Amino acid sequence: MRRRVTMLLARALWPAVLLSATMLLFAAPAWPQEYPARPIKLVVPFPAGGPSDFFCRILGHGLSAELGQQVILENRTGAGGVTGVDSVAKSLPDGYTVGLTSGSVLSAIPFMTAKFPFDWQKDLSLLTLVARVHEVLVVHPSVPVNTLQELVTYAKNNPRKISFGSAGTGTFTHLAVELLKIKAKIDVVHVPYRGAAPAVNDLLGGHIDMIVLDVSVLLPHIRSGAIKALAVTSATRSDALPDVPTTGEAGFKTVLSDNWYGLIAPAGLPSKVEDQLHKAAIKTLRSAELKKQFDIQDAVPSPSTPEEFTAFVMREQAKWEPVVTTVGIKID
Repeated sequence: MRRRVTMLLARALWPAVLLSATMLLFAAPAWPQEYPARPIKLVVPFPAGGPSDFFCRILGHGLSAELGQQVILENRTGAGGVTGVDSVAKSLPDGYTVGLTSGSVLSAIPFMTAKFPFDWQKDLSLLTLVARVHEVLVVHPSVPVNTLQELVTYAKNNPRKISFGSAGTGTFTHLAVELLKIKAKIDVVHVPYRGAAPAVNDLLGGHIDMIVLDVSVLLPHIRSGAIKALAVTSATRSDALPDVPTTGEAGFKTVLSDNWYGLIAPAGLPSKVEDQLHKAAIKTLRSAELKKQFDIQDAVPSPSTPEEFTAFVMREQAKWEPVVTTVGIKID
C-alpha cells in the first residue's frame, strides 16, 4: 500500500519537476558567444569613390575572410575626416565598429582647432597602419622650371608669383607646400579647393601653377605631358614614377609628406578582441592580393603593431605641429 502511494505521488509530481527543470534551463545565463558573432562595421571618413573608400573595400574584404563575418562599409563624412573618426571613438568598444583614419585627422587637424571632439590617445585603439601613399609635386608647363631646385630659385626671384592649389585648408596637400616654404624659405600663394578634383582641373587649365597630390591622382596627366613632375615628397621613389627624384635627393631631406591611413577602433576593446582584429588586419595587409590592389593607388601596405602605430603618429604630430603653428592655420 505504501509503495503504491509513493508511486502515485511520484507520478503527480513529475510534471512539476519537468517544469522546474525547464525554467532553470532557460533562466540560466547564456554562454558568451565567440567574437565575431555578427557583421562588423568599418567606418570610412570620406565620400565613396575616393582613395580611402578604395582602401577600406580592399581591407574590408580581407578582414571578412579572416574573421568569418561580413564587414560592412559606412561612409561618415565631414570636417576633413574628423566626423567619421569621432563616430568610431564614441562607439561601443566591442569590436563591431572599426574605422579608417587619414593622417591629417590625428597628426595635424588637432592643432588647428580648440574644439577637437576627441583625444586620440584616450579614446581610440590604434590597431595598425594600413597604407602609406606617395605624393608628388608637379607644376604647369608654363612654369619655367624642370627640377625642384630650379623651382626654389625661381620662387625666390619671384616672390608670391607662384600659386599652389590644395584639396583644402589643413590637408596634407596644403601642409606639404607650407613645409617646403618653411624649409626652402620661399613665398608662394595658397589657393584652397574643396577636394582634389577641382584643384587638378585648375592646374591643367593654368589657373594655378603648382600642387602636391597623390601620385595615382596625377599620374595620367604626368604621362600625357599636361603637367611636369618635379619631386616625390617621400623618403623613397615611387614605382610609378621611377625617374622622378625624391625631395631628399633634390636637397630637402625633411620635406616629406606621405599621405597615410590607419585602422582604428574605440578605446577599451577586450584584449582578445583587439588581438583578433589586429591579427586579421596584419594577415590581410601582408597578402599578395592586397599588395596588387594597393599598387593601383601607388600605395605601400604598412602592417604594424599598435605600439609602432602610436609612435608613428607621435612623430607625425611632432613634424606637423610647428608647421601649423608657424603658418597659423585655423579651421574653427
